[in-house]
Amino acid sequence: MKVHFIAIGGSAMHNLAIALCQKGITVTGSDDEIFDPAKSRLEKYGLLPEEFGWHPERITKDLDAVVLGMHARIDNPELLRAQELGLKIYSYPEYLYEQSKDKLRIVVGGSHGKTTTTAMILHVLAHCGIEADYMVGAQLKGFEVMVRLSHTAKVMVIEGDEYLTSPIDRRPKFHLYKPNVAIITGIEWDHINVFPTFDIYRDQFAQFINLIEPKGTLIYCDEDAEVHRVAVENQRTDIQKLPYVCPEHRVENGITYIGNTALQVFGHHNLLNLTAARLACRQVGVTDEQFDEAISTFEGASKRLELVKKSDTCAVYKDFAHAPSKLRATIHAMREQYPDRKLVACMELHTFSSLTQEFLQQYAHSMDEADVRYVYFSQHALQLKKLPPLDPEEVRKAFGGNVEIFTDSKKLVDCVITLFRDNDNKNLLMMSSGNFDGIDFAALADEII
Repeated sequence: MKVHFIAIGGSAMHNLAIALCQKGITVTGSDDEIFDPAKSRLEKYGLLPEEFGWHPERITKDLDAVVLGMHARIDNPELLRAQELGLKIYSYPEYLYEQSKDKLRIVVGGSHGKTTTTAMILHVLAHCGIEADYMVGAQLKGFEVMVRLSHTAKVMVIEGDEYLTSPIDRRPKFHLYKPNVAIITGIEWDHINVFPTFDIYRDQFAQFINLIEPKGTLIYCDEDAEVHRVAVENQRTDIQKLPYVCPEHRVENGITYIGNTALQVFGHHNLLNLTAARLACRQVGVTDEQFDEAISTFEGASKRLELVKKSDTCAVYKDFAHAPSKLRATIHAMREQYPDRKLVACMELHTFSSLTQEFLQQYAHSMDEADVRYVYFSQHALQLKKLPPLDPEEVRKAFGGNVEIFTDSKKLVDCVITLFRDNDNKNLLMMSSGNFDGIDFAALADEII
């Protein structure tokens, strides 16, 4: 079997290409630019294109499938050639479904918590010796790649992103997976360039529920009013609905416990994710005792409240948080875990939605629990996304409270270093779906600890 990837260098695409290569499928690909880590990983598996660019002459009738990445445009010359030849063209999620349609599919959807919940499920299944294929949106400890496809696994765990499928398919990705077990962790307006109103955005999750396979299961966060609404308004009687809330827990000496199980993760939102993962694992035969034993060794997903470095008086964490509710949840988690320390919270406006004037108002008071609040954004990011300039004063007003705005990441770093020179009990929390335009978090942690 021969599969060609158009835009093979994407984060998801190159992982799928590697997974198919490992499965024994002949893989080729192209892209106009590829950066690390994708570049070195593709090179390791002999999948790196000999030269960058689009080469329609490489699209031939003997290809069994073409997988189209979001990075490609609708006028991509390779795509046009594939269409001309009448080849089967799949989007990334379409091909994942094609590879998993005979397996039990657990699909984790929601505006936040998807990666962590998916990672928890995979960690527990691996600990219990249950073979599973998967697709997850971050590199996980103990897992070489972000996608696994095999001939033997009977279960597939998929992180269900609500963003668009491909340049020629405007459906949300998670609408294509047809779950047997569906999870909705939370609903908070995002991707306003695709879903211009909250009602349109919320409706994507209502449709997701309708796409659950007959006799399937919906696991949903009952603490989230919008999730509760779409779940209870759904009239399906052929699926099982399992609501969940945060479990009883306690914090002792900086460690969170559920019953007698000591956890390596913390925070209300992580405990919600853990409960969703528990319910999902029950669906494939994992007992609560097995789950507790396994989850006690789970250290978290990459960049999800990830510890960078700590001392007796200071800890530095980085987190993927960028949506308003996630800022609140992550800051609150730090507060709950370290009640006696001051908290310095830095947040980068990086996504299209967060850099949009009308969406900024959603961030009002989202950082109020932090003692020191810094917000960073880059005018260059605005230019790349073809958005108008933002006035720092308007950003400050949108957040409310005592928030300081930075547009130069070096000045932000200098300010943070100065703030930590007094060696007082303080923690630093860096939140972004980017990297604050190149801040080296490990070097910063070394400097202040």
